[in-house]
Amino acid sequence: MDSTIDPVSEPSTGEAWDDRTLRLLGEDGVERLRRSSVLVVGVGGVGGYAAEMLARSGVGNMTIVDSDNVAESNVNRQLIATTSTVGRPKVELFADRFRDINPEINVNPKIEFVDAEKIEDLFCNGGYDYVVDAIDTVAPKVALIAHCLRHRIPIVSSMGAGGRIDVTKVGYYDLWETREDGLARAVRQKLKAMSLRRPLKVVASTEKPMSHSLIQLETVNKRSSYGTLATIPALFGIFLANHVIRKLTGI
Repeated sequence: MDSTIDPVSEPSTGEAWDDRTLRLLGEDGVERLRRSSVLVVGVGGVGGYAAEMLARSGVGNMTIVDSDNVAESNVNRQLIATTSTVGRPKVELFADRFRDINPEINVNPKIEFVDAEKIEDLFCNGGYDYVVDAIDTVAPKVALIAHCLRHRIPIVSSMGAGGRIDVTKVGYYDLWETREDGLARAVRQKLKAMSLRRPLKVVASTEKPMSHSLIQLETVNKRSSYGTLATIPALFGIFLANHVIRKLTGI
């Protein structure tokens, strides 16, 4: 009999999938994540990483919202995008992936574009312990933020990740203290006009976007974008998720 060990196979360590999380956060922290409910709106380059980090950290209930199918142009930076997933709904792909990571997760994928009129519908089936805003268009982004601010729902929001390459300039800021960010500027103006000049934790970069990478778009919901590396949106998403994890666990 050939007793050669398959070099691809690794022996089981006897640890559960979330054992390393348990050792770091403790039973109380892991249980808090397991009981928590998080809404992630937008699962592209930023939101996809945020959602996956939350799933891998043991968040027990997650609603993920995005209207898009995977496009070929997403493959350079979006976690779920590969040549074999092009054309398939992002939220359904992530839902299957999260169940494969944690069979006990309750994940609710919603294939829909969020506009101002639909914001209330996102919250009609109960509350969320935290909201992650990874929307990249101004009107729905402002509508979601405004709803959360008015109803005192905890939210963390991503500002612009495109056109940047310096990871050291990424960090946590208050929306009203951001600079070199056209998306943040537009959000501030809209919220100020709505008399909602309130503190808002955001992930942003102080690096000025590279103007040569600007892309003019011919879409209804978005007029322009920037060239993007995989690294910066991923880092934004990790920052978003880490903030939520620390808030939910109290660590």
